[in-house]
Amino acid sequence: MNNEQRRFGRVLILNYSFFLVHYSFPMQLYFLALLPDPAIQQEVTAFKETARDRFGSGHALKSPPHITLVPPFRLEKTPESGEALEVALRDAAPGPSFPVQLRDFDRFGQRVIFVHVQLSEALITSQRQAADAFYRHLGVKPETRPFHPHLTVAFRDLDRKVFPEAWAYFSGISYQRTFTAERVTLLRHNGQRWEIAGDSYFSGA
Repeated sequence: MNNEQRRFGRVLILNYSFFLVHYSFPMQLYFLALLPDPAIQQEVTAFKETARDRFGSGHALKSPPHITLVPPFRLEKTPESGEALEVALRDAAPGPSFPVQLRDFDRFGQRVIFVHVQLSEALITSQRQAADAFYRHLGVKPETRPFHPHLTVAFRDLDRKVFPEAWAYFSGISYQRTFTAERVTLLRHNGQRWEIAGDSYFSGA
């Protein structure tokens, strides 16, 4: 990261003009996440492709591999909301960078298969700080369910009939990785898939 990025509050907003030029759609859908490093993203994307090719579940490919910090929310596309979003993004990463450990696969019932993320105090703190920033600046209500960090591999379109076979396959894979969380990433929905809209770096990143 260069000095110019540091000088502007460690916040990088990409293609910010979308707030001003796409008024045919009054609301925009966003969420906030941690993204692993590129090598791990490639590996997890390969798992998603296997889920699509072998088990018919490709919906997870509509977003990059991520750990959700603030679930999807809608925001009016106005200059004022754009400014508030930038402040919220900046304030969502006040602490230092930290390690994140991935270990094998887990599931939610017979609906979702994911890469398991080891829960840590640093990760819990990061999620709370992000949720607080987006509530204070944007009024996004914090998630009421317990925080369960994970990297989704297959979910919405995974047929229950093939779930046992899919789970047998992924649960038999040994997968352990560690990456350093250096920033939080804002993603927006473009009508077809999720794309990166901006980042805010932790101190020391």
